[in-house]
Amino acid sequence: MINRDTFSSYHPIINFLYFALVLLFTMCFMHPVALVLSLFSALIYSIMLRGRKAVRFSLVYMLPMAIFIIILNPAFTHEGVTILTYLPSGNPLTLESIAYGAAAATMLTAMLVWFTCFNEVITTDKFVYLFGRIIPALSLVLSMALRFVPRFTAQIKIVSEAQKCIGRDVSTGSVLQRLRRAVTVMSIMITWSLENAIETADSMKCRGYGLPGRSAFSIYRFDDRDKAALLWLFFCGGYIMSGWICKAFYFNYYPMMRGTQTGAMSLSFELVYLALCLTPVIVNLREDYAWKRLASMD
Repeated sequence: MINRDTFSSYHPIINFLYFALVLLFTMCFMHPVALVLSLFSALIYSIMLRGRKAVRFSLVYMLPMAIFIIILNPAFTHEGVTILTYLPSGNPLTLESIAYGAAAATMLTAMLVWFTCFNEVITTDKFVYLFGRIIPALSLVLSMALRFVPRFTAQIKIVSEAQKCIGRDVSTGSVLQRLRRAVTVMSIMITWSLENAIETADSMKCRGYGLPGRSAFSIYRFDDRDKAALLWLFFCGGYIMSGWICKAFYFNYYPMMRGTQTGAMSLSFELVYLALCLTPVIVNLREDYAWKRLASMD
């Protein structure tokens, strides 16, 4: 069961600023602790948003990809001073190359999981609201493209089921029969896509898209809750930025692994970074606790 996401009900600026911060820090911080914190938070939030789909996505796609990257990097990168053994090609297998491969795999996995959360929270109407006045044409194209992919996927399932009911299943028959049936399905989908594009263009024209002075309706209001969230994001972002400048998240893998020594100051930066990454989870848990408390009072 997928839980209701309270963080998605915040103002689009809050949602976008949060993901901008976590994605920026995930890309730039190669410190092992920062990578683990980011990946852990992304997985928790993804499971909270998508439920079993997030677990299946992580196990089926993310885990094999991460293992592949960890194996691939030492096969082509032989830098490092800690030689563990020698490969059949004669090149050394170093501890540093394995560690960097694991760090790169963790960073890429965290980025992909964060983007799945981004797609769940930043809907097309939020995207148009944020960038409609700045880059109206590009925001419209991106929102239509993001909307078209799930609609196309749902429609192709409907067409495939309809073809299957009349004995034209693409998964049965000879290779030539399957090919013909697949071409038929794609022909139907292309026709549907063209008709949908014409209907969308006519609808936009009737609603006055592109006319000068055309106003836009918005349901979003920046309230006190959003102001508090904005101050929190500014505090976390500024504090982590100062730690970045002070090299609290510094870690180098080649030619030997070395980074900033763990201390009270570096620990404070890591805790604030964890709090930033877990902000949606904390918001959702606090809201669930409030609802359960009100329900128990009844």
